[in-house]
Amino acid sequence: MTFPQLRELIAQGESETLEFKKKTTHPHRISRTLVSLANTRGGHVLVGVADDGRMVGVRDAEEELFLLRDAAQHYADPPLAQLAFNELEDEAGRIVLLVTVPESATKPHRAHVAPGDWRSYVRVRDESVQTSHLAEKLLARQPAPDEVRFETLPLNRHELAVLEHLKTVPRITVPQFMKLANLGKRRAYQTLIKLVLHNYLRYHDKEKEPYYTR
Repeated sequence: MTFPQLRELIAQGESETLEFKKKTTHPHRISRTLVSLANTRGGHVLVGVADDGRMVGVRDAEEELFLLRDAAQHYADPPLAQLAFNELEDEAGRIVLLVTVPESATKPHRAHVAPGDWRSYVRVRDESVQTSHLAEKLLARQPAPDEVRFETLPLNRHELAVLEHLKTVPRITVPQFMKLANLGKRRAYQTLIKLVLHNYLRYHDKEKEPYYTR
């Protein structure tokens, strides 16, 4: 990646696939970000960039790289072995580290947050959030990123209705689906979870009310 390309990336702002870090403070903390990206769609971490997008650079690139590799190897379970690291230096001599985290084929990954305490995280918009036990089970059922998914699952009219509905809105909750399809709560929930298990939908549970997206 060139520096102009880096500036374009920064201009996009933090998102589900992009995180800014001024520095790596401790493997415990950065491991949550790395794990959340690997558990979701993959993405990039820019170390040496402030939350507002200012390039501040890192003081010691080698120390930062050591902490990042330590977090990926010893503070993630299973370890994150496929990360790529690049150093980019601007005309003022500021160094920004670009960490590329591919979407994992061995989900879920857990981060070591405290002695004996390992937790799974995913990306929700621009944040790394802890998953529930249900979301963790769903992650384990997802196909690998490079695995071809043949859509042979026969869909009934309710399942087709929610997929069609999500072409016009970004998300749906169980109560919204109950109203849309005129279903009871249990059947609406089972239908949405079935679509998640077959990789048609994604489940999100870190807001006041869980919701589903395509």
